[in-house]
Amino acid sequence: MRSSFLKRRIRHKSNDGTKAKALPTAFTIIGAAVLLTACGNLDSERTVKQTQQLTNDVLEDSEAAEGSKSGEATKTAEGSKSGEATKTAEGSKSGEATKTAENSKSGEETKATEDSHSGEDTESGNKHNTNGVDNSNPDSNINENTVKADDVPEGKVTAFGDKSTMNNTVGERELPIYCVDTTENKVALSFDAAWGAEDTKEILDILKKHDIHVTFFATGGWVESYPDDVKAVLDAGHDLGNHSENHKNMSELSDEDKKEELMSVHRKVKELTGYDMYLFRPPYGDYDNSVINVAKDCGYYAIQWSVDSLDWQNKGVDSIIDTVINHKNLGNGSIILCHNGADYTASALDELITKLEEAGYEIVPVSELIYADNFYLNYEGRQFSSF
Repeated sequence: MRSSFLKRRIRHKSNDGTKAKALPTAFTIIGAAVLLTACGNLDSERTVKQTQQLTNDVLEDSEAAEGSKSGEATKTAEGSKSGEATKTAEGSKSGEATKTAENSKSGEETKATEDSHSGEDTESGNKHNTNGVDNSNPDSNINENTVKADDVPEGKVTAFGDKSTMNNTVGERELPIYCVDTTENKVALSFDAAWGAEDTKEILDILKKHDIHVTFFATGGWVESYPDDVKAVLDAGHDLGNHSENHKNMSELSDEDKKEELMSVHRKVKELTGYDMYLFRPPYGDYDNSVINVAKDCGYYAIQWSVDSLDWQNKGVDSIIDTVINHKNLGNGSIILCHNGADYTASALDELITKLEEAGYEIVPVSELIYADNFYLNYEGRQFSSF
């Protein structure tokens, strides 16, 4: 099973490489240079050779992402048959294959900043903005989450903001948020849920022990298969994000199908919990301009990652901890990618959290890191406040 998915990932990588060559040379070099300067080189093993060393660094990140696709997609297939949703191989900026190749500078998947990006959500000037939400269309993410004001941490985004003030455009590409610009020592920890749920309770218990909240991105299959876990995630105060209905490569779908992949899960979660999701992570980290725009039209922030734990490679507890703690892109505003259902993630989580805290980082959910609106992105996908 893993072998077939691995071949599929390699194929996608070639496609990305081909598309990347179609981008203007000047744009590719400039993008890669900015990425290198702002967020650091990307980690993935990439086979696509570029004439520019800067571009090679960006390609590394994309490779990791594709590797993630491979590892996650494998369990995904198996999970899908067993009632589990396709595993989010989206695997990582550092490891997720981002078709962002079309969408980003290095000419290759700009998973590019996967290793940085971090920040706080600011609602049009401050945070918690609910402007720009279209309540007339049931298929638009209406994000009117009923959260008591006293229960909302300062700076937390609780709904989709004012789309007219959001600028995801960089050159000719539309980018998701890879990390956020912030002076605060905050990082967001996220888990893609598409494989299984055997370790979900253990993960939630560890997070409770450390009194921290994180973000879970769930597929439609996972929501259907593990409704109690979905409720447990929300009841514990964590973010619940959308990871698509069937964990497909979103850039290969029509706009209509893209929307359905998003809204199908949205409706399931709304019916099950009454909660309106507003955070979306593309499967495999795969996106193009249309994916970002459709997500925004549906009331979703597209979220990537800047640090991939590579837990989907199942290399052991120490590997996960070392990969994150020693990651070249770990810093203020980083978004860290993990997966529930991976073999060693739950076992590594307690020590990983401890080491991050010892390094001076406050762990927060994505909703407490990003800006709600009035923002723009740079070539690496780092989110900046417009103020």
